Amino acid sequence: MDDEKPVLEHVTDAMSSAAEATKEAAKTAVKKVRKAAKRVAKKVTPKKKAAKKSKKAKKAGKKSAAKKSAKKSAKKAVKKTAKKKKKAKKSKR
Repeated sequence: MDDEKPVLEHVTDAMSSAAEATKEAAKTAVKKVRKAAKRVAKKVTPKKKAAKKSKKAKKAGKKSAAKKSAKKSAKKAVKKTAKKKKKAKKSKR
């Protein structure tokens, strides 16, 4: 300890350095936990997905996907025709 500095300054310096140290320790701990969680998630998720799907589920999924795409294309066509009509009205003005 320096004799030139008052005791209060020494205490505040010590407290701020302790706060910084705990902050850094918390950051490193959070990083480690995140990495561990990612590893666990990678190991767990593929097994569940593979176990759930069966042949019937795959076929049903394909059918519903086809229906959805048909619906989407129909909606897009309606929107395009509506846009064309609006442009035609504006051009007449």
